Amino acid sequence: MLNVLVCVSGGGTNLQAILDRIADGTISHARVVRVISNNPGVYALERAKKAGIPAKVISPKSYPDREVFNEALLRGIREADPDLIVLAGFLVAIPPQVIRAYPGKIINIHPALIPSFCGKGFYGIRVHEKALERGVRVTGATVHFVDEGMDSGPIILQKAVDIPQGISAADLQQKVMKEAEWVILPRAVELIAEGRVKLEDGHVTILERQA
Repeated sequence: MLNVLVCVSGGGTNLQAILDRIADGTISHARVVRVISNNPGVYALERAKKAGIPAKVISPKSYPDREVFNEALLRGIREADPDLIVLAGFLVAIPPQVIRAYPGKIINIHPALIPSFCGKGFYGIRVHEKALERGVRVTGATVHFVDEGMDSGPIILQKAVDIPQGISAADLQQKVMKEAEWVILPRAVELIAEGRVKLEDGHVTILERQA
C-alpha cells in the first residue's frame, strides 16, 4: 500500500477527488496518511478531518524566514514517512532540500497542457485567463513529477479540454477541474501505486498492467 501525503493551499477539491477514488475503490493500492496546508482555516483541512486523516498547518508566516520554514516543511513531511507527495493546489515553491530528499516521489497537478501556460506566475485562475487571452481552442491539465524548476518536471499524464466560445475564466477553471484534474490526478496516484510509472532519463513510461 502506497502512503500518500497531500499538500494543499485552499479548498482541496483535488484532495477530495483522490479521497473519493479511494472510497469507491478506483484507487486500491494507496492511502492518504497526512495532509499539509500552508494556510490555516482552508476547507481542505475540513475535508481531511471528515475523512479521518491527520492534518498539519505549516505556514511561512509562522517562521522568522524562508529557510526555517523550509526545514519545518521537510520535518512535517518526514514525520508522515510518505512514499509519494502529491501537490494538489499547493501554492508554495517546494524547497530544494525537499526535492532532494524525495527524488521522483513528488507529483504536481497543473491546470494547463504543459509546456503551455506554465512556469513563474502561472497558477490558479491566472492560467485560464491567459489561455482565454491567447485564444487557444484547447486547454487541459497535466500531472508531472516535480524537479527544481517551475513546472519543468517529467510529464506523467495529460488530458485535453475543449474551450467553448464565450466562456469565462472562472467557468473554464471549473470545467478543467471537473473534466481533467479530478480525472488524471487520482489516475496518476493509482498508476504509481501499482508500480506502473517508470521514470528514466527525464521521461515517463506507463507500463502495462501485469496479468
